[in-house]
Amino acid sequence: MIRVLLVDDQPLIRSGFRALLDLEHDIEVVAEAADGEECLTLIEEQLPDVALIDIQMPVMDGIEATRRIAANPALAGVHVVMLTNYGMDEYVYDAMRAGAAGFLVKDIVPEDLLHAVRVAARGDALLAPSITRKLIHRYLTQPPPPARAGAALEELTSREREAVALAAHGLTNDQIADRMVISPMTAKTHINRAMTKLHARDRAQLVIRAFESGLVSPGNS
Repeated sequence: MIRVLLVDDQPLIRSGFRALLDLEHDIEVVAEAADGEECLTLIEEQLPDVALIDIQMPVMDGIEATRRIAANPALAGVHVVMLTNYGMDEYVYDAMRAGAAGFLVKDIVPEDLLHAVRVAARGDALLAPSITRKLIHRYLTQPPPPARAGAALEELTSREREAVALAAHGLTNDQIADRMVISPMTAKTHINRAMTKLHARDRAQLVIRAFESGLVSPGNS
């Protein structure tokens, strides 16, 4: 059972998402919160698999709440997915740097919401390739590559680098396996080892590390 926490200051948004998620046999909404502080309290109590968190909220915004979740080792199993009103909200990149596994637009179709929750729960993929490309071009072309990220990159094997580069363009483990002509389990192993070496909490941060280190450039697909 996938345990979900809904965090949004708009009751109508929360009730709509809950009505949809509660219809699924493998998903359970365990709690709701209206701001970031309430979110942190409930997450520690409920330990959900997925937290759907609005970016802009009163008291404490979603980015700060996500940053605190990511900094707490006891919450390592919580996968944060940010909710935004726009496809390219100006805060999306900051949210992902804070530790979010990805983001959803609030007017997402039901099928895509359910798929996103299941994907986030297993930590298998970041975003659809089209959204990944938009993030790359809008948010990853400006910051200079940190020296620390580049140095850590040297610890990766050639196959790990290849797997990370493919993940950075939105490919799932199965798609990486097909491209590299390896088993899905081996692809997952490459990704997990790269995450450990690059100190990435999840695939979202792994993708950010890939671009910040220069392994992949925004124009490289």
